[in-house]
Amino acid sequence: MALMPERVKYRKMHRGSRAGLAYAGNTVVFGRYGLQALERCWLDTKQIEAARVAINRFMKRHGKMWIRVFPQKSFTKKPLETRMGKGKGPLESWVAVIRPANVLFEVDGVPEATAREAMRLAATKLPLATKFITRRPQG
Repeated sequence: MALMPERVKYRKMHRGSRAGLAYAGNTVVFGRYGLQALERCWLDTKQIEAARVAINRFMKRHGKMWIRVFPQKSFTKKPLETRMGKGKGPLESWVAVIRPANVLFEVDGVPEATAREAMRLAATKLPLATKFITRRPQG
């Protein structure tokens, strides 16, 4: 089951801007450990799902995981060997716009070594550089 919005007002979207840093969603909020993006990209539904499966497989149903990104932007693609013109292509997939400092995944309820390895395995499935972060103590 691919991640995608249930309903959208308009099916086909503009490309939009990927500039700037993530000022929201850039700290670990739910768990104790997180995986933070260091580059900007469009994360596809398949890439998010592959990383989620990698984390779950390694943690063996211990602890809890949160996915902090959601693919709510559609992108279109024209068929191969199609001439220019004739309008925008059909919907290809859904993507999440990732900016540097975005927290992608969070985990809790496992030792730090386990969380670190699970995040490393997830990072290999993603097309961008990431870093392992921990929650800052309050105070």
